[in-house]
Amino acid sequence: MNKEQLLEAMALKASITKKQAGEALNAILEGITSSLKKGKTVTLTGFGTFSSSKRSAREGRNPATGAKIKIPATTVPKFKAGKSLKDAVKK
Repeated sequence: MNKEQLLEAMALKASITKKQAGEALNAILEGITSSLKKGKTVTLTGFGTFSSSKRSAREGRNPATGAKIKIPATTVPKFKAGKSLKDAVKK
């Protein structure tokens, strides 16, 4: 499912226009993104938890040449599925 298909499903389920569904989805995504940028977690009960995690700098290897490369420290987003989502996918 891509974003367009998700918007169509949202509009149909909520009896709203596709434009309104797009605005709602964009607002949700912007809220999650801004919270993660601030280092906060976002928990949607039953669905899951979005958080950010820091990865330390490390040394890696270029698979093509075998040369050592330095991989810088970075912050990455994480998602942990909630129980309801896990149970729904299992069935």
